[in-house]
Amino acid sequence: MLHGETVVLTDMLDCRERRARKQDEYREKYHTTIISFCMNIPGPIETNEDITKVFHSGTHDILQYLGDNHIAILESVEHNEKTGNELILAVDCKDSKRIKDAMTHIEETHPIGRLFDIDVLDPDGNKMSRNTFRKCFICNCQAQECASRRRHSVPEMQEFIDSKIQEYLSSEK
Repeated sequence: MLHGETVVLTDMLDCRERRARKQDEYREKYHTTIISFCMNIPGPIETNEDITKVFHSGTHDILQYLGDNHIAILESVEHNEKTGNELILAVDCKDSKRIKDAMTHIEETHPIGRLFDIDVLDPDGNKMSRNTFRKCFICNCQAQECASRRRHSVPEMQEFIDSKIQEYLSSEK
């Protein structure tokens, strides 16, 4: 089971508001593509030491892609708070589709990338859509369908996620 500090709805709403303000600030300042990375952790516990390790692995892959493709980071901010881990980047690339495709590739190929939530906003602030639907953590059906029908309980999802995180971290040692 996931352990960590419990967050409430107002904490999450404040976090989302702060994230949106920062994205708007970067967009207005640079008029470029924005990458917003956080973890997809359902329930009242959004982060802990192990989730943070997985987040840093995802951050590494994002920064590796940008570096390998000579895409400069114009400005960035990282938050590691009880509401979760997040990284927001303004990147020197107006080709938002290229960035979205690369971030989707990271989500789909990283051993635990299903837990990654990497949003890409174009220079006008529009959230780029992925070409494929995300799969459910547990049963591999369409995630949106499982969520809307509440097929899996939060404790069931947390237990599954925690086991996947532990499996990943033990394979990285």
